[in-house]
Amino acid sequence: MSPRRRGTAAIALSAVAALALAACGSADSGKDSAGKDGGNGSKAVAQGGKDFGKAGTETAKLGTDAAPGQFPRTVRHALGTTELKQRPQRVVVLDVGELDNVVSLGIKPVGYAPTEGSQGIPDYLKKDAGDPKNVGTVNNLNLEAINELHPDLILGSKLRAEKVYKELSKIAPTVFSIRPGFTWKENYLLNAAAVDKQAEARQKLAAYEDKAKKLGQDIGPDKPTVSMLRYMPQFTRLYAQQSFIGTVLKDVGLPRPKNQQADELAVQISPENIDKADADWIFTGVYGAPDKTKRDSAQDNPLWKNLKAVKDGHAKDVTDETWYLGLGVTAADSVLDDLRGFLVK
Repeated sequence: MSPRRRGTAAIALSAVAALALAACGSADSGKDSAGKDGGNGSKAVAQGGKDFGKAGTETAKLGTDAAPGQFPRTVRHALGTTELKQRPQRVVVLDVGELDNVVSLGIKPVGYAPTEGSQGIPDYLKKDAGDPKNVGTVNNLNLEAINELHPDLILGSKLRAEKVYKELSKIAPTVFSIRPGFTWKENYLLNAAAVDKQAEARQKLAAYEDKAKKLGQDIGPDKPTVSMLRYMPQFTRLYAQQSFIGTVLKDVGLPRPKNQQADELAVQISPENIDKADADWIFTGVYGAPDKTKRDSAQDNPLWKNLKAVKDGHAKDVTDETWYLGLGVTAADSVLDDLRGFLVK
């Protein structure tokens, strides 16, 4: 970064010092981690927002018209257009989804913002992620730390951090998806467009989809219903269709209980009505420290012990960082492996 650009960035950082200490918004992991979907991002694309449902189709329109290997290239993204003068070498990612995306494409980012519930590099990405520096969390971005890394590309989302987009774009070219979660495939292609890896991303998505289809075939025509239950500090959720895990289950062809067929991220329940989680199989995740959630009180409820899945031994704990926080193709592939182990005899 030139001295002039560093000076510009420093001025921007000074102007937003207070904001840098405030919470930056969150979604599938964000609403999950902050208890509110939006924060310093866009409420319009949060769950319940007017643009939530169309985030996937709108994200699919984003990307670049540049040919493979062509730089400079202009990337259309959620907050406009960004020009990349050369192939990015120092990438900062502002959430787990972007981390999964770039690592799956062979890129070791220089900076990463984890969620509050999982402060380090997710275990399933550690082998290939390198040693990215911490730049705060998805709810508390450290703009100064980002600036000190001299990135040449920042990847994030409108939902997480729309209010600091201008400051980030003064530090480095910044490309934002609309939101994480059920848009993970579209986000992957958008991130790939910024780093000139579109063909590789398409190949990995195609391999994932073939694997999901094969799993569905191997499970057979009489597929069990699957309930997605997650305990969090603020609330207990049943994850629905418009979530990362909801898309994976749909790709496999696994049916869901009626209360999880909604075109929403999730529906909230309480320990007193834990019977709403019933299905042939229940897959349970825990975000953060279990003792900070209502898991124990829910599973001490006699209603829990009488659920079909529980009585059949089909209530299973799963890895939260892949099933719920993964938000990328590597996590999705891991979930398919887990599902095969549970459901294919």
